[in-house]
Amino acid sequence: MPMRLSLLLCCALIPAPLLAQDDAPLVLDPITLQAGLRPILESAYGRAYTVLTADDLARQGATTVADALRRVPGLAVSDSGHGLTALRIRGGEGNHTLVLIDGVRASAGDGEYYFSGLDLTSVERIEVLRGPQSVFFGADASSGVVNIITRKGGPGRSARLSVEGGNGYAASAFVSQRDERGGVALNLSRRDDHGFDISGSGGEKDGLRRNSAQISADYALTDTLTMGAMLRRASEDYDYDADNWAATSAEDYPIDSDDRSARMERAGRIWLDHQMLDGRLLNRLSFDRTQYDFNDNKWTETEARTDLLKLRSTYGLDGAVDAASQTLSFGLERRRDENSLASQQNRRTVSAVMEYRAAFARGLDVQLGLRHDDNDLFKDKTSWSLGLSWQLPQAPLRLHASAGTGIVNPTYLELFGGYGYVGNPDLRPEENRGFDLGVEASLLDGQAILDLTIFHEDLENEIQFSGAGRPDGTNYYNQSGTSKRRGVEVSGQWWATDALTLTTDYTYLDATEPDGSVEIRRPRQQFGLGVDYLVAEGRGSLSAELLHVSGNYDSQPWSGYEKKELPSYTLVNVAGGYDLTDQVRLTGRVTNVFDRDHTEVWGYATRGRAAYLGLVAAW
Repeated sequence: MPMRLSLLLCCALIPAPLLAQDDAPLVLDPITLQAGLRPILESAYGRAYTVLTADDLARQGATTVADALRRVPGLAVSDSGHGLTALRIRGGEGNHTLVLIDGVRASAGDGEYYFSGLDLTSVERIEVLRGPQSVFFGADASSGVVNIITRKGGPGRSARLSVEGGNGYAASAFVSQRDERGGVALNLSRRDDHGFDISGSGGEKDGLRRNSAQISADYALTDTLTMGAMLRRASEDYDYDADNWAATSAEDYPIDSDDRSARMERAGRIWLDHQMLDGRLLNRLSFDRTQYDFNDNKWTETEARTDLLKLRSTYGLDGAVDAASQTLSFGLERRRDENSLASQQNRRTVSAVMEYRAAFARGLDVQLGLRHDDNDLFKDKTSWSLGLSWQLPQAPLRLHASAGTGIVNPTYLELFGGYGYVGNPDLRPEENRGFDLGVEASLLDGQAILDLTIFHEDLENEIQFSGAGRPDGTNYYNQSGTSKRRGVEVSGQWWATDALTLTTDYTYLDATEPDGSVEIRRPRQQFGLGVDYLVAEGRGSLSAELLHVSGNYDSQPWSGYEKKELPSYTLVNVAGGYDLTDQVRLTGRVTNVFDRDHTEVWGYATRGRAAYLGLVAAW
């Protein structure tokens, strides 16, 4: 579909009543994003973003992070079994998206994070930042950032327990204690998903089992000095089916087997905040460590670790930082990566970063960032970022625009090889250049909001794999030319009545290789529609969502990796809840209500209809 037609479709998504209805304005609490070197108000942020709150996630009925992200504009989720649930932002590769859990990298070394069993039981909110973010988050964030923020609790003591049964079971527990000096929070969860037959051949179910624990704490040592720490541990094992390299069609690739993989995630952070000059200078020193171990009990066993030492300082140019209209931030980072694929080739990067922010008169906000990475294994790189947000005076419109560059360093496998493949130590980092332009409209005196963004991104030096080997004897090379990504993102929400809320989202993406061929696993069009309705004076809720995906391509291994279009599909999910008491809520959900067969990767089946019933107690 040409982009011009896509824009017309985006405009058509605005329901006609929105243009005429006149109700009392709906006032929303301001949202602060963890974007840049300091948190920033969403109304001042120039880049495209999406925030999913705990209430949003509860109404949606999703239980995993991957499912919750399927309706975020600009995002594509592809599932080829429990172990390889990958996320792509604006047509980038999976390892071009940085995944954070409470600001700490979820994956270690240099690999992308596979979501698989990561659930929502401990999640307070999810922030998705789209477009190049390398200036503020480093080389992993070329396409964007997903920051998963866990529950910390409010003042006093709070607790939460949940259980759910259906195709397996899930349970979680949360407890926190906070006072005016600080607090501590503990999140625990267990999931035993009986799964489904990934091969689609009628074989045994391929399940997943995940245990996770996280503790976080902070304490104000003085009025100007605060320290904190976080520790997270998750263990997961899952079943998968073997690939059949003699396959002749999707029906016999993969084949049912008893294979099982295991992985372990460990992460932690310790930090110290210090205020100086009556709040005009804020400093933070932090140290992060992430460890990731994987074993497929067949071919692959890897151990990876990332250490990150960071210093951040923000100065208010015209007053205390929290009230200043202009701030200047500086940062220094020292990162060290290691991977068992090349145990003698640890990578080190030293980075310097700067950010200037200004809130000018008449609603104009500016963010400007610059970063230089000094790499020990490949060429140094400098990246930049510019964001603009303008709230039009006396008009319910906010214009936002951004531009910048992103960097993706070669992986250990690409540089040094492994599993029988030869790495290429002469690889250059991939570089993404992009910009976007958007408008956010507040309609019906604040009863509805609609955002439309056009984006344009170019990737150069894209790293490719050649199974047959190159003339130089390696299996990896930098592709010449430019990979292009063009598209449109739309999101909308309408609080039609006190009880009824409608949401919609749409993404159009044109992602091509330098030769003009389509990029795989990047749907051309994705459309979502949600309806939430409160019943019984707000004690109960009912919700339904529709997701349509079309124009998705994937390679077929049995035909020389020829790219073929996957069948389009439409899914419907429903969910509901009812407050049995002020502390106990009954929940239920049905996924894939009409039991539609669909696939996101050639040969791999996906889950059919499934029903779940649960209880949540909070006090």
